[in-house]
Amino acid sequence: MKIGIVGLGLIGGSIAKAYKLCEGIIVYGYDLDKTVLEFAEMSGAIDGVLTDENIKECDLIITAIYPKATLGFLEEKGDLIDENAIVVDTCGIKRSICKKGFALAKEKNFRFVGGHPMAGKQLSGFKHSRDALFSGAPMVIVPEDYNDLFFIDKVKEMLMPIGFSKISVTTSKNHDEIIAYTSQMPHLVSNAFIKSDTADKHRGFSAGSYNDLSRVAYLNEEMWSELFLENSDCLVNELDGFISELLKYKEALVHNDKEVLEKLLEEGRVKKEKVDGKCR
Repeated sequence: MKIGIVGLGLIGGSIAKAYKLCEGIIVYGYDLDKTVLEFAEMSGAIDGVLTDENIKECDLIITAIYPKATLGFLEEKGDLIDENAIVVDTCGIKRSICKKGFALAKEKNFRFVGGHPMAGKQLSGFKHSRDALFSGAPMVIVPEDYNDLFFIDKVKEMLMPIGFSKISVTTSKNHDEIIAYTSQMPHLVSNAFIKSDTADKHRGFSAGSYNDLSRVAYLNEEMWSELFLENSDCLVNELDGFISELLKYKEALVHNDKEVLEKLLEEGRVKKEKVDGKCR
């Protein structure tokens, strides 16, 4: 199998390294940063540079770049992709990507599947990529035709060598609604939380809870702002609910209402037990 990977940052670099652990797989890669591209080839993460010539040989093409860049790539290079090839993106939002991706696939005659690997790190770039990043992690895919089980199984078979524990199939709408809560909200809240003036004085007074909440404040603002804006309706809905809940805690504190505060804290604890499937 021949695989082309567009974008050799944390995600693309890790995908390339994971596939290189498998026998019989040839990996071509491309990145705008020529230094990264040269290092990836020199270190053996890829077998060669992805070009207009060898892209035609690829059975699978994975894009690991920003949403707008992904669509730009499909628009520019789609005519070069073989009709039997499958293209999978890895963007953190799916509605806008899939709508345009499916249309371009029909226009340029290739197969497109929306994808989102559920793993990552707060640090970006090829230097932080590793072959085990997706080991045991789930992967979400969004096909155009949910009834084409043969095609879906083929996509899963091609992606499993990366190390995923499970590949789930969903709709782009469902993906974006859930990801607004599970991924985008934590990054947004963490980024806002760290802006407190008290953060400058935290050393010696912080432990696990501070580290857990502030970890993903260290983000790539260019990428995350694009993801947030592409999914703004779902994210704003989650923000409205979160702010509403926070105001309840604030009111209890302002009015020194221990009974209400205890009730709010209990509700949060019980909900956590419920979603984790645990009982006290």
